[in-house]
Amino acid sequence: MLRRRQVLQAGLLIGVAINPAFAANAADEDIKARLFAALKSAPTEKQARQIEHEIWQYWLDLAPDSEIRAMVDQGMRHRSSYDFEAAEKVLGEAVEVAPSYAEARNQRAFVRFLREDNSGALADLEDTLKLEPDHFGALSGMYHVLMRMGRTRAALSALSQAVEIHPWIQERHLLPPDPDAVRPAVKGKQQDL
Repeated sequence: MLRRRQVLQAGLLIGVAINPAFAANAADEDIKARLFAALKSAPTEKQARQIEHEIWQYWLDLAPDSEIRAMVDQGMRHRSSYDFEAAEKVLGEAVEVAPSYAEARNQRAFVRFLREDNSGALADLEDTLKLEPDHFGALSGMYHVLMRMGRTRAALSALSQAVEIHPWIQERHLLPPDPDAVRPAVKGKQQDL
């Protein structure tokens, strides 16, 4: 058993020496795992908010380089100043240059939601979740988009997933005590999942 562990450790060290990105990815995954474990077990809402902030920072810091990060920051500043058109433009450029950077897509989804582009927002949120399945912000955003689209059951499913990941998420109170009791908004019209 000791010999096997030594061989595995040596292989890990060789992998790190050959590919430094391997070490960075392993460290990122360790940080992510610790943050999400702390979030799930946070005893108070205040502590959960602090961890949530760290997770948002973690997601932003996953930008592939400082130029992409600056673009996302600029898009967020435009959004904060209600210049949604400029925000969507710069975030779209970030997505184009770094298609695997989940937070650029998530931020563009938020802007598209604010611009009432439900299908664009939903597409970005789905892509965000493919890249970052534990993105409670994207799941929460999906809840809001799907509710606006009248897709109540799908919306509640997304929010339930968000609450599983982040038990203190602000929207948690929007879940009914019994999600199965939700009825379609229009009588006789079946809601899609």
